[in-house]
Amino acid sequence: MPPTEAHPGTTTPPGADRGADDTLDLHLSEELVALLAPGEPGGSAHGDLLDDLAGWPPADTPAGRFRLVPVRLDRDLPLIARWMNDPAVAAFWELEGPESVTAEHIRAQLAGDGRSVPCLGVLDSTPMSYFEIYRADLDPLARHYPARPHDTGIHLLIGGVADRGRGVGTTLLRAVADLVLDHRPRCTRVLAEPDLRNTPSVAAFLGAGFRLSAEVDLPDKRAALMVRDRALRHVL
Repeated sequence: MPPTEAHPGTTTPPGADRGADDTLDLHLSEELVALLAPGEPGGSAHGDLLDDLAGWPPADTPAGRFRLVPVRLDRDLPLIARWMNDPAVAAFWELEGPESVTAEHIRAQLAGDGRSVPCLGVLDSTPMSYFEIYRADLDPLARHYPARPHDTGIHLLIGGVADRGRGVGTTLLRAVADLVLDHRPRCTRVLAEPDLRNTPSVAAFLGAGFRLSAEVDLPDKRAALMVRDRALRHVL
């Protein structure tokens, strides 16, 4: 597994012209949020779009006990920024530079409506990866494929060099896809869009039970649209 799943297809480097293709520029009305993610009367919509991801339990995997922990900038920024400055990661995420670059990228999600949640991947109590779990049907990605309501996307980078190239990424991708399908009952598919040139990443998704659905031209790359179907989760 390479250090990074893919540069997020809907993110542009700070200072660039984001135009209409930024996930967080697709603002939802309160009425539409309530329709897409019904919750308790008077409750906050934040977090509901991903069915209370912060409350998902850990998963036991062949690599160890794994948990998604939503990012807190005051605690996690130095670690994530260090990972983003690894040349192998920066080649895809394009967030190298001072901590403020990574902070801007994460803060935009934390200040949003909950459609994208940045998380640390914690394996046996050690933070070793970074995930973004997002609503693909509410993302500009949905303009490039036949989206279904509640489609859920994954971005991933493996931070530690010791965890690369030995199948850990494949294991975690399967575990996270299972967490999504277990705790988002309305979601029928988990998606990802790694750069088509990133063949080790595509292979890792295939090993995790995803299938190559299509090749799609996104604003910053030609991507492999990887899909894990609920109906096939126990077959692939």
